[in-house]
Amino acid sequence: MNGWIRAGVLCCALLVWQLVAVEVGNPYFPPPLRIAEAAVRLWPSQHFGADVLPSLLRVLGGWAAASVSGIAIGVLLGRSRTVADYFEFVFTFLRTLPPPLLVPVFMLIFGISTEMEVATIVFGAVWPVLLNSVDGARSVDPVMADTARVFRLSRSRWLFGVVLPAAGPKIFAGLRVSLSIALILMVISEVVGATSGIGYQLGTAQGASDLPGMWSWIALISLLGYLLNRGLLAVEHRALAWSRP
Repeated sequence: MNGWIRAGVLCCALLVWQLVAVEVGNPYFPPPLRIAEAAVRLWPSQHFGADVLPSLLRVLGGWAAASVSGIAIGVLLGRSRTVADYFEFVFTFLRTLPPPLLVPVFMLIFGISTEMEVATIVFGAVWPVLLNSVDGARSVDPVMADTARVFRLSRSRWLFGVVLPAAGPKIFAGLRVSLSIALILMVISEVVGATSGIGYQLGTAQGASDLPGMWSWIALISLLGYLLNRGLLAVEHRALAWSRP
């Protein structure tokens, strides 16, 4: 029932958009039908293999690298306050740097390449995961910690059986935020310095005044963000099934 309500709301919003856009006639605000025509023209063409798929691989690869490193470092810092105190200033300084400002730096280091775009994504997307992992690792129930100590659990069983399950809800919250940041940085890095990708095509369409085409790429970015978020929510729902009554 809720699905039908959401679909109805979406259809009503698109209908209002269509009517308003046709009435106003602003070329910078094309109606959804023109955007859909541009999407049908652009998305299934050679752009899928040359632009859409590479962008998807970049955002997923960068997000995966940021997630793994953020969880590993975050759990280490969360369970060792001494190590966290040593690196607190460094991490505070680095996470305050706006990732888009570092795109020129990564371009000098890696050139205009996939490595530059992935590095930008990793640097910006790692912080939500890392900070939530630190907070989650510190929130382990003292009773569980004492019980594990009494039973003399090995380090691996302690990590995968106690720490990560306890930190799981906060880690997944960081992963969701990180995924959104990764998608944004993918677009920014491709607009600034790339020869392929959704962001590159978005900038090209804007430069060529192909406004329906530009809006179609924006719509594709929104669609990818929605699908990736729904996929992550499904994984979270399955992974954290034990925590729900």
